[in-house]
Amino acid sequence: MDIFYEPTAAELRYLRRCVELARTALDDGDEPFGSVLVDADGRVLFEDRNRVKDGDATRHPEFEMARWAAENQTPDERAASTAYTSGEHCPMCAAAHGWVGLGRIVYAASSAQLSEWLAEWNVPAGPVAVLPITAVVPGADVAGPVAELSEEIRALHARQRGR
Repeated sequence: MDIFYEPTAAELRYLRRCVELARTALDDGDEPFGSVLVDADGRVLFEDRNRVKDGDATRHPEFEMARWAAENQTPDERAASTAYTSGEHCPMCAAAHGWVGLGRIVYAASSAQLSEWLAEWNVPAGPVAVLPITAVVPGADVAGPVAELSEEIRALHARQRGR
């Protein structure tokens, strides 16, 4: 059973944008994931959505965010930034986040939730283990899932699978 995180009004606004990006991805035939990177002053620096439909399974928005941050922010700016995502980082994205030194992560739905939903729909497990972010990046400052958005995220994933 998940312990839900109560986001601030600002955090909820960023998370809602992530859900919008996830919906855009789904509407374009992609998996429903979206992410936003926010600096210490609350400015949105980067946003993206999943882009794996064309065959590159590494085109997750969290991975793209880490690349962008490495190229455009100083180490101190990266550490002070917050990554908001519709879904908890997969191990690949968590590692990228950790390697570039991004700061806090706030997610709407957890990997455990997604795994439960997929199992319920008899969707085979993916090729990568499902792990919480802190199993990959032990010192990560992580918050989520958010009860208010979980059903909306579940509905997007259900729609992707024709449920």
